Amino acid sequence: MEFFHEPKIDWMGKKWYFIAGSLILFVAGMASIVFHRGLNYGIEFRSGTQVMVKFAKTPKIEDIRRQLNQEKLGGATIQTIGSSGNQVMIEVPLGKNSAGAMAVDAGKTSIVEALTTLYGGKTSGKLDFNNSSAKTVADHLLVADPLGLAAKGLDTATSTYQNLAQAMVDYRNRPPQGGLIDDFDQLRSVPGVTPPVLSVLEKDFYLSGFAISNTEIVGPKVGSDLRRQAVYVTLAGLAAMLIYVWFRFELIYGVSAVIAVFHDTLITIGFFSLFNKEITLSVIAALLTLVGYSMNDTIVTFDRVRENVRTNKRENFSELVNRSINQTLSRTILTSGLTFLAVMALYLFGGEVIHGFAFALVIGVLIGTYSSFAIASPILVYWQSRAEKTRAKGSSKVSEREVAAARR
Repeated sequence: MEFFHEPKIDWMGKKWYFIAGSLILFVAGMASIVFHRGLNYGIEFRSGTQVMVKFAKTPKIEDIRRQLNQEKLGGATIQTIGSSGNQVMIEVPLGKNSAGAMAVDAGKTSIVEALTTLYGGKTSGKLDFNNSSAKTVADHLLVADPLGLAAKGLDTATSTYQNLAQAMVDYRNRPPQGGLIDDFDQLRSVPGVTPPVLSVLEKDFYLSGFAISNTEIVGPKVGSDLRRQAVYVTLAGLAAMLIYVWFRFELIYGVSAVIAVFHDTLITIGFFSLFNKEITLSVIAALLTLVGYSMNDTIVTFDRVRENVRTNKRENFSELVNRSINQTLSRTILTSGLTFLAVMALYLFGGEVIHGFAFALVIGVLIGTYSSFAIASPILVYWQSRAEKTRAKGSSKVSEREVAAARR
């Protein structure tokens, strides 16, 4: 399929416009990183505690922030997740206890205490069912023995109550509950839940207005190691690409391609700073995907350049590169366009979990496609132009020596 039949676009004639555009994007991104927002690292890199919370009703973020400040968590980051407004992500940096040691799990404890004060409705001596584990529920049932299983032996009673507790917790965590129930009677539909079981639950537990759905805790050493490894992996990928293209083509082709990919990566990271997007491990995976995608698109163009050089050795190299880009233009639009539609769908409809991953690919596909003809190709033309001038000077000096020798 061809979108264009023999286009004659002078790409190299517009190279300074492309370079100027890239410089503007690069400077804007770096200025945002250095002077404004910086990089918003995810909890994997910053070290600390990240808690995902589901609320029965839409919470007031300012109330949560005020309560966290009272718990001495003034550096907490709070943001709403999803369109319902009932889910919130709370991140707190790693703190220190009075002894000076890093308190890895203190953040979660403080967050739970703050949320309990606001939305707990806590009754003295009772546990929160919405935030209790299946084991906790099973232990209380085993002690109360509402089904009268003690006569059948401890093993039978233990396994029965463990299975029953797990079934109730699974029901609680399934939609539409989403980790919350607001009335113990909702558990009547769980097989095995009888009125005596509900009586034990009402006696030993209460129902809060929030439930913690997920918790991630990262220590300082792990966060530091992950940051360092992310840089190493990205640089190793670029080095491997350079070596591959060097052997496949020539060194300058590899250098041009790696510079273009490096350009794509830096501009994409700059967009993350400009839009205050969080950089997580999934974003690093997206950047590595971008490295491969951009390199592949550049190699397709360079392969056509190499073919045309073999068949048209006397053609001006800049015009030859223009022709090569135009010959691959339909293929580039087709493949990059379909890829862009796919990653845009992921970004719009993929949900919060892969939002950063999809955002990186949306920006990366656009920049990666653009850099193949706007960055990598001009670098190749510039290098070839310098090489030709060097050869011309060398030939001129040889001719002068030959003339001088003939005169002698």
